[in-house]
Amino acid sequence: MSQQTPASRSPPHVLLVSAPLQGHVNPLLSLGHRLASRGLLVTFTTAPHSGLKLNNLHNDDDGAAAIVVGRGTLRFERLRGGCLWSPDDPPYRVPDDMHRHLQDAGPAALEALIRRQADAGRPVSFVVVNAFAPWAAGVARDMGIPRAMLWTQSCAVLSLYYHHLHSLVPFPPTGADQDLPVNVPGLPALTVGELPALVYAHDEYVWREALVADLVSLHETLPWVLVNTFEELEHAAIDALRVHLPVVPVGPLLETDNGAAVQDDCTEWLDARPPRSVVFVAFGSLVVIGRDESAELAEGLASTGRPFLWVARDRDDNSRGIVPDESSAGESKVVAWCDQRRVLAHRAVGCFLTHCGWNSTTEALAAGVPVVAYPAWSDQITNAKLLADVYGVGVRLPVPPTRDEVRRCVDEVMSGTEAEAMRLRAREWRDKASAAVADGGSSDVLIRDFADALLSTQV
Repeated sequence: MSQQTPASRSPPHVLLVSAPLQGHVNPLLSLGHRLASRGLLVTFTTAPHSGLKLNNLHNDDDGAAAIVVGRGTLRFERLRGGCLWSPDDPPYRVPDDMHRHLQDAGPAALEALIRRQADAGRPVSFVVVNAFAPWAAGVARDMGIPRAMLWTQSCAVLSLYYHHLHSLVPFPPTGADQDLPVNVPGLPALTVGELPALVYAHDEYVWREALVADLVSLHETLPWVLVNTFEELEHAAIDALRVHLPVVPVGPLLETDNGAAVQDDCTEWLDARPPRSVVFVAFGSLVVIGRDESAELAEGLASTGRPFLWVARDRDDNSRGIVPDESSAGESKVVAWCDQRRVLAHRAVGCFLTHCGWNSTTEALAAGVPVVAYPAWSDQITNAKLLADVYGVGVRLPVPPTRDEVRRCVDEVMSGTEAEAMRLRAREWRDKASAAVADGGSSDVLIRDFADALLSTQV
């Protein structure tokens, strides 16, 4: 029997599985680019739907596509079949319903996908699953495939959830005063009101159930607990949590820029504005701003006298008739979607009014843009605390917002007495984030170690 030479051996096949939520897809897809560049065959899968943007990876009727990345290949194959909803099914826009559906229908579809890979001569040798998709981790476990999890929120939030679940430190009871302190090793001083929402969610809530399943499964995925953060940003939190888990910071996992010079409507509009003059307003793919809130935000932004670019998703009816039409309107512009990372990197943007999702948080830091923090739920409240009080790059907008507070916060960030100090700190974080993912940086080295460990299983 002839023996394969190293050159003829197939690279290990790594399957990345994400829940079909934009904030989950983007960092896992970025990780996929980096792993493929190291010589791995990487397949990314999710259940695509009309509200999900996949950067042109999903481009044929069969839901499959492939691109060459460095020394490897990144494939996309749509999660399909069985009882899965069709991509244009409206319930995908309701996260709780989507999650319940994938718990039921996802396992069979994923198992079929894995079997198709083996039949095609590219058996899956390793699976990386995003957090909040324990059904996918369960499939890998039951099929005997090694796996790891990518935690897509901060290490601080992971530490809070882990310490609470395992009762490692005392937490005030449900319903406790919002100002009571919570002390967790490696984290800044926090209060009950600054904790992520799932700490006190009821046990039957679908996202709480998924969180608990994820935290329990972490001990099955050792030694890789990948986290979308970087050493310089959360050094104390990472060190303290490593007592319990082998945390591997691999971020910031930002959307890969293909280097193309894209000249879109937003870019042209921004090009016509002075440096650091524009307030960029975006609240992610899930947060819905109420009509009264939209009115206060719009009036407050208008009263600043500064140009603003507002991303009001096409499904957000509350903004219609309150903010300008989705076209240029004097010194404001409202669009249904934009390339957020590209906008944040534009010289005209001087402030980011954000919901503080972790992807938006890391994108703001990586771009060096100060923020006005307006969190809604989940980990966003904790992220707002970090941005304002720990990273020192912004202020917190009171809830509910008033037009006067919107104006005050924007002015404070863009021209107040601390504005220049915030800008300097933001630029320092930008440089640290860039260094972390550059060749030889802290996150780059750890991604390389992870890829090399997978390559060592080459057969």
